[in-house]
Amino acid sequence: MSKFFVVLLIVSLILSTALIKNSTKRVDDDIFILKENIRSLKKDFENIALENNYLSSGEKLLEFQNLYFDRELVKTDIQEIKKINRNLDKIEINQFNFVNEQ
Repeated sequence: MSKFFVVLLIVSLILSTALIKNSTKRVDDDIFILKENIRSLKKDFENIALENNYLSSGEKLLEFQNLYFDRELVKTDIQEIKKINRNLDKIEINQFNFVNEQ
């Protein structure tokens, strides 16, 4: 009877070890896939951030203006911006309200 319990114990330990090993292998595979996805996304983020920082700097914008638009762009006072509403036959011109103004 004791031999039976010893064999049963050994078989149950082998089965539980196999189950645990398989589940940890699946978890390791999932972790590897997630790390690869994160690495790819980080690379894309770094490229996009570099492009955004490079293209949106003031000096670059002025350089692009001179390069591509020559004299097409003119400075306008921000208070001169108006909003035009067209209702049926009537046209209304109102002062433009900016987001941070009340």
